[in-house]
Amino acid sequence: MNPNYFKTDAAKAHKQVLAEDSEKLTQHKIQDTAKRFNFLLGHSELFSHFIDLKKSNDEEFRTLVEDTEKYTKANPNVVGSLRHRKTEQEEDEELLKDEEGDSGIPTVFNESPSFIHNGVMRDYQLQGLNWMISLFDNGINGILADEMGLGKTLQTIAFLAYLKYFRNIKGPHLVVAPKSTLHNWKQEINKWTPDFQVIIFHGNKKERADIAQNVLLPQDFEICVTSYEMCLMEKAYLKKFSFQYIIIDEAHRIKNENSLLSQIVRIFNSRNRLLITGTPLQNNLHELWALLNFLLPDVFNSSEDFDSWFEAQGGNQDWVIQQLHKVLRPFLLRRIKSDVEKSLLPKKEINVYVGMSAMQRKWYQKILEKDIAALNGVVGKGESKTRLLNIVMQLRKCCNHPYLFDGAEPGPPYTTDEHLVGNSGKMVVLDKLLNRVKTRGSRVLLFSQMSRVLDILEDYCIFRGFEYCRIDGQTKQDDRITAIDDFNNPESNKFIFLLTTRAGGLGINLTAANIVVLYDSDWNPQVDLQAQDRAHRIGQTKQVYVFRFVTENAIEEKVLERAAQKLRLDQLVIQQGRLSQTQKAATKEELLTMIQHGAKSIFNSSDSTVTQDDIDQILLKGEEKTAELNRKYEGLGLEDLQKFTSESAYEWQGENWRNKPKEMESSSSFNWIEPPKRERKANYTVDNYFREALRVGPKPTAPKAPRVTKQISIPEYQFYPQKLVDYLKKEMYYQQKTAGYVVPLRETPEREDGLDAEVMESERRQRERERQEEQNKINSGEFLFIGD
Repeated sequence: MNPNYFKTDAAKAHKQVLAEDSEKLTQHKIQDTAKRFNFLLGHSELFSHFIDLKKSNDEEFRTLVEDTEKYTKANPNVVGSLRHRKTEQEEDEELLKDEEGDSGIPTVFNESPSFIHNGVMRDYQLQGLNWMISLFDNGINGILADEMGLGKTLQTIAFLAYLKYFRNIKGPHLVVAPKSTLHNWKQEINKWTPDFQVIIFHGNKKERADIAQNVLLPQDFEICVTSYEMCLMEKAYLKKFSFQYIIIDEAHRIKNENSLLSQIVRIFNSRNRLLITGTPLQNNLHELWALLNFLLPDVFNSSEDFDSWFEAQGGNQDWVIQQLHKVLRPFLLRRIKSDVEKSLLPKKEINVYVGMSAMQRKWYQKILEKDIAALNGVVGKGESKTRLLNIVMQLRKCCNHPYLFDGAEPGPPYTTDEHLVGNSGKMVVLDKLLNRVKTRGSRVLLFSQMSRVLDILEDYCIFRGFEYCRIDGQTKQDDRITAIDDFNNPESNKFIFLLTTRAGGLGINLTAANIVVLYDSDWNPQVDLQAQDRAHRIGQTKQVYVFRFVTENAIEEKVLERAAQKLRLDQLVIQQGRLSQTQKAATKEELLTMIQHGAKSIFNSSDSTVTQDDIDQILLKGEEKTAELNRKYEGLGLEDLQKFTSESAYEWQGENWRNKPKEMESSSSFNWIEPPKRERKANYTVDNYFREALRVGPKPTAPKAPRVTKQISIPEYQFYPQKLVDYLKKEMYYQQKTAGYVVPLRETPEREDGLDAEVMESERRQRERERQEEQNKINSGEFLFIGD
């Protein structure tokens, strides 16, 4: 390299760019650390121990944790909470956030992406790509440990291409590989993704200096491929860069934390790290520690602290290795050829259409009536969408179970009985379905968006005597691993696994089940696909059936249609290698259409629509409607879908009413939705009944006491003088006297048969004396005035 290079303007500019990149990477690291700590702290108590230990010993790390806490406070969606049954208000707030827009669910590839050329990716390779995307979105490093020959290089290249084309992260990336494979890496990258700028950093001293000056420092590259030896020899150049990803091929070289290579690579600055190895994890304590140290350097950085922790466990090496394996499991993906070669049968999806119970229809109607103006779209511009979103959320809760509303469940005392099933159309059908699949030896994954629905389903499982496991967003990682292992055990008697749809993240493999029930649908269809893949994945030997519950003639039908439209649009867009720029959150018009769907039938009748058909008839009807829905969207191309929306809430009889507010008001044909008229069906007033029957006039009403001027409040506990009390009474009597008020005779119950007439007369005289005494007080009322 020219010794005068660093004095040139170009060198100063390169130095400035490198400094800016370093600052940007630092900001990304804070965000990634927030996500990572959120994941880790709920993952195992082991992480909490080492994070707290490092905070106490490392001031810089403590500052990073404080920055992370600030970030998580500003972004509450990245933090969890302690395990407890959520209140209605807590879950409503979470659901509303989900409905307001996309909530960070990563892209899922179901077919080979268009940025991969000269071939297609196989299904298991797509799963590996999706797994790496999930790691990236959680700010976590990983180990791709597939058996040799399964295409680890292709999966890695596809992931880097995803970052480039979908996240606009073009690099720089560093690939560290054995010297013999450097050119193979470049050839593979050029073959699968020709648009990448790839440079091999290798050669003699002069060649390396030339590459460093003309390519590396100007950052005229996206991927730098180099060898282990070059990392040692050229560490001065490489540590100047802020790499997005450092990828280490044949990563067994990094497993020795004391090796020079291992120590040097750890000082390179990068946002993420990925290890590629063809060998599984070994039961070697130091090897496992080295991997943890490399994957999570901000937590496991001190071997002395690790040794102290190990000694604190009584030196039980087998137990410690078992714990470390559990910790590393979500960070590692390993498939072997014998698993991959087994054919995976395509899953069968059926939308199961259910009715609503009388209680559900009653609550559905109450929700609509509560905001009839919003239901008809007559709301202000600023507040309209928020109001509609809230209505949508409440209606979807009603479709699931009316007991999600405070005060709906009969009680106290609260009992777990048949009413838990009978008051929800979905529960009635679910009860039939579960009894059928249980007799056939199947096992079930039961998903819902709402953890409070899982509370109800948990009570149901106890009521029916079904053995079950449960995972939701608040489940600790140790409990999560135990539940998964328990369910997957071939000797397990667990019949049902209850999960929230978004809790099926990293490391969940539930191929012991072959039935997936989606109790409700997520706004984002990709989330439901991820949930289905818990059972439909490599290792599954049975036919997988997916049953999606949909409440008929209600808002859920429209939610399902929108999800099908979005899924088809995503598939077409992904084929073109770009992210969809269309709306992710539902528009006001879509929300209005969803709410209005089925509203008239709800107002017209409150009778139950729960079907009495057997489960075979219900499923047959569902298959027919599912096929019809699929046909509706399969024929639509990208241009059609971008123009196509669900039937507009503002279109009626072929006209668009959006810009015709005055015509809407005056037109008698406008489709205004009205609640049913409230009429008293029976008159229970006995006097009115006999008056109508005997055709007699109404009884004369007694004169009411005139309203007096508001007086001073003088509660007894304040011990006002008695004379003041007397004066106030006299003033009241004077006002009644001035108004000419006559005290009426106090009423008494009508004479009953067998009551002595003499007794009745005595009572009447007593009432007359009381009336006369009160009237005398009024007649003696005096005007009060204050003298000098």
